[in-house]
Amino acid sequence: MSIVDYEDFIQTDAAINPGNSGGALVDIQGALIGINTAILSRSGGNQGIGFAVPINMARQVMERIIKDGKVVRGWLGVHIQEVTPAIAHAMGLQKPEGALVADVAPGGPAEKAGIRRGDIVLAINGESITETRELSLKVAMLPPGTTVRLKVFHERREVEMPVTLGEQPPERRASGPGAEPGAARAMEGVEVEDLTPQIRRQLGLPPRTTGVVVTVVEPGSPAAEAGLRRGDVIQQENGREVASVSDFERAIRQSARDPVMLLVTRGGTTLFVVVEPR
Repeated sequence: MSIVDYEDFIQTDAAINPGNSGGALVDIQGALIGINTAILSRSGGNQGIGFAVPINMARQVMERIIKDGKVVRGWLGVHIQEVTPAIAHAMGLQKPEGALVADVAPGGPAEKAGIRRGDIVLAINGESITETRELSLKVAMLPPGTTVRLKVFHERREVEMPVTLGEQPPERRASGPGAEPGAARAMEGVEVEDLTPQIRRQLGLPPRTTGVVVTVVEPGSPAAEAGLRRGDVIQQENGREVASVSDFERAIRQSARDPVMLLVTRGGTTLFVVVEPR
């Protein structure tokens, strides 16, 4: 688990050097307000930009360790990403807010509650999600077995969904090399090819994964500006399944000059990429 997975740091100019992470961050009255954790530095020494875990978060972790002997985090079972203005427009949302569900863990709490890819979580227990990371933080601070009320933008309308959180499973990673170049072009600046068994193995994908693999993304193209990368596997286009190059070409033609929302698998996770036409 990386340092930023549950990041909610206090930024400080207090001196933090290698070896004294874990020390106290105190205010001028001597009250403990955080635990020094990390620095931003080119040299490895203090340069006046440090980060500390807020004491309320550190206290919750301490209490969990005392009670359970380990930190047990609540788990929703989703992979989320930021709702950009382009995504909000494509999804029919009035403004960019909430956390976009890019993938749902099979059999996880979210799937059992009816949450699907493309849903946007707007609030949890009545508290609005203004930044994507807020959802992860709020869920992680709750114990497994807690039932939360989620306000979700689902099928272009707001609904409330109760979800009983599970326990955070061990972290899983998947990675692999990029695909070999292909030649099929359906989108400006992008070339794709069919996802063969060999490419699946190279990318570390499950055998039943379908889609097309991106082999070329021209710098400066709309797709490059949207964040599409070589090696991405496109599985859906505007909600339509893509199983082959011909599927992808047909879907792009049907989209005409509209924004194209792609569901992409990258490095073992899924995310949405919205390509705006010029």
